[in-house]
Amino acid sequence: MNYTVDDLLRTAKRIHNTKRAYLLVNPLQAKHIPVSPQKSLEMMRTLGKLLYGKYPESRLIIGFAETATAIGAATAECFPDDCVYIHTTREDFQGEFIYFSEEHSHAVEQKLYAENLGEHIARSKEIIFIDDEISTGKTLINIAEQLRAEIPKAVGKEFIAASIINRVSSENEARLLSAGIKTECLLKLPFGNYEEAVKDIEASEAEKIETTSFDYIVLDCPKIPNVRKGVKVGDYKRAVREITESAAKKLGLPEKADVLVLGTEECMYPAIILGEVLEEAGAKVLCHSATRSPIGINAAENYPIKSGYKLASFYESKRETFIYNLSPHDYVIVVSDSKSGFKKGMEDLCAALKKAGCGDIYFLGV
Repeated sequence: MNYTVDDLLRTAKRIHNTKRAYLLVNPLQAKHIPVSPQKSLEMMRTLGKLLYGKYPESRLIIGFAETATAIGAATAECFPDDCVYIHTTREDFQGEFIYFSEEHSHAVEQKLYAENLGEHIARSKEIIFIDDEISTGKTLINIAEQLRAEIPKAVGKEFIAASIINRVSSENEARLLSAGIKTECLLKLPFGNYEEAVKDIEASEAEKIETTSFDYIVLDCPKIPNVRKGVKVGDYKRAVREITESAAKKLGLPEKADVLVLGTEECMYPAIILGEVLEEAGAKVLCHSATRSPIGINAAENYPIKSGYKLASFYESKRETFIYNLSPHDYVIVVSDSKSGFKKGMEDLCAALKKAGCGDIYFLGV
């Protein structure tokens, strides 16, 4: 399928980010804007099929947190089951990591789990990085340099920087190539002056939610492998599919139920797969995710982010996260891989969902 600018690009205004005033919002990404899970996965898998067609011997795919975690997983689906998928993270857990920076982001430091990474690199002809959008390529050069400096088996390997949207200038494309990095994408755009596009937009901050206690139903299920440490994609997609199909049976929703499925920050892929399972069963489903990105709110018809709430993070209660563009739904399923400490985040999200007019709320802790 060929995707156009109208399909994949909306422009929003960032709040409290002095490095970049705008955010490019993809309405099919299931992050900031609710979308049919099947339509979202179709876009992601289109990128995966493109990459597998060109790089069939690649066996390591690395997604960038947080917005490209699902794109990376859905891309890796298109490769053989022994392909390893891992994504960068900003969450804390024990282990050895490679640290790098993402200059334009609201949260600049990311890390990549390094244990066994040398073995994964050695068995892959190319190393494929997945992002939602590539603008300058600086982040990719940063991490390529770090990998080559810290993992000898990365020296001499070709890196592929793949994205849904690529708007890298010809000068920066040349810099990437000189660093041993080729680019692939679904949609190539000129660099463009998006700062100018948002400078006159009057945008307000997301609303701080007042937490009230709401009941929600917990769906018990086995835990999925920790994708932040790297997993064989065959094992990962089977585990996610089995858990989400089991959850769908436990839900027992009526035919053609109106459902919203929400992921939490880096945990996007399992939520989208659950949405796909429910859609296949006949439900009317939309899916998106909570995010760390503070985006300006404006109710204008042609502006993508029309409402928003500030929430406590499911992973760190003192950290602020956001949910955008909520609307009424009969059923909501929240999907998270937070191991503990999500109570405040879930309470805040329930309050936001009830304020938006939603009905029954479920929690699926994958």
